[in-house]
Parts: sequence; structure tokens; C-alpha cells
Amino acid sequence: MSKVAIVTGSAQGIGRAIALRLAADGYDIALNDVIAQESKLKALAEDIHALGHRTVLVLADVSDEPSVEKMVNDTVAVLGSVDVMVANAGICQLASLLDSTPEHWDKHQAVNLRGAFLCFKHAAKQMIRQGHGGRIIGGSSVAGHSGTPMVAAYSASKGGIRSLTHAAAREWGQHGITVNSYAPGVIVTELTLGMYGEAFLEEQKKSAALGDNGTPEDVAGLVSFLASKDARFITGQSVGISFGVEVTMGHLMPTLS
Repeated sequence: MSKVAIVTGSAQGIGRAIALRLAADGYDIALNDVIAQESKLKALAEDIHALGHRTVLVLADVSDEPSVEKMVNDTVAVLGSVDVMVANAGICQLASLLDSTPEHWDKHQAVNLRGAFLCFKHAAKQMIRQGHGGRIIGGSSVAGHSGTPMVAAYSASKGGIRSLTHAAAREWGQHGITVNSYAPGVIVTELTLGMYGEAFLEEQKKSAALGDNGTPEDVAGLVSFLASKDARFITGQSVGISFGVEVTMGHLMPTLS
């Protein structure tokens, strides 16, 4: 019987690539996003069916606890278990600190950080009930390690995921559950192209040791490893995947302030 992975925010970008990679690795996949993304999830489900694996669509706002609990329960009801949780869903909106409102701040913490907490919590509860361990993987960011101008709320939420990862790993290791997160640098997606534009993303290559930006498939490869048996002795880590980049957005400030 195939193992089962939940991937939140899987309608596009990094989440979509992760879902496809884990399906290629042999997992049945529970596909999550908000209801506005349902058509994209259905198309992704067809791609996964073509790989020979089952799917279930679990539409949910990850910042809402009853919705997350239902997402986990519905996954088990249809696919049988939860063996991997990838808490990938997140938002990032540009604003200087002086222009940031409490609402802007709270929205990032709700979706990014509370969402990760709720996904971690309810996946762990299910994994403990199952009694054979599991993998919990969160989406952090290099911005959560060093902080980045113009995305302070985002940086703070991703830094929180880094700390949450460490705490959860220490609590749940006794149950055979590993908890890690991935921390991408500049990844070219619809979201980053829309936010920053192609010229900015091209400029960022100059800051990277390898002279390039990442792709969603690069991140999916790391998640594949963290979900594998080869990563059984890795837990509590926030693993950078950034081409050696030091993200700098300061030169955007005059155009966005």
C-alpha cells in the first residue's frame, strides 16, 4: 500500500512541484489549497493519476484549525493514513516596516506561521495514533534566517517556522516523527515573477555563489530527500536551498515606499 503525503498550497509553484515529486516517489497525495484554486488542484490531480497514484482534494484555509483538522481526517478517510505532511502554504506581500499595518502583519502570521503550527499539530496527532512515525516538513525561507527588507512580516513568520521546527522535533522524536523545514532563496515561480519582475530576479543571480536562481523542482528534490528513509536521522533542521545567495531587496525600496 502506498504511503500518503499531504501538501498544502499545492495548486502552483513550489507546492505543485513537491506534490508531483512525491507522487513520482510513490506517494498518494492529498492536495490542499484554498477554494479559489480548486480548478488548478483538479488539473494537478489528473497529472498525479497519470503517474499511477491516488489523490484527494482537501480544500482548506490552513489558518483555521477546524479546517486543518478536517483536512487531515478527510485524507485518512480516503487514502488511509498520513505519513508525510508538507506545510508549504504561505503568502508574501511587499511593504516597508513603516508602511506595514497590523492587518498586514497579522495576515502573514496567520497563514504562514499559525498555518504551519496547525498542520504540524494535526499531522502529528494522526501520526502518533498510527504508531509508526512520520515526516513533517515545513516551508521556511532564507528570509527567516537573516530577515529581508520590504518583507519584514514574511521574514518574521518564516523565522517562526524555523523555531517551531526545532521545538516540534524535540517533542515528537520519541514517536519516530522527524520534523524539518526547507529554506529557499530566490525561486522563480508565478508568485515571485509577479511580485518582483523578471529584471529583479535576473539581478539576484549576481548575489548567488552559483550565479543562478532556483526552480520549484530544486526545492521538491530537497523535500523528497527529507521525506525519504535516507533522512531518518535528520530532525530539527531548517535546510537552506539558496544557491549560496544572500537575498538583498534594499534597492527596491525607493520604488515601493
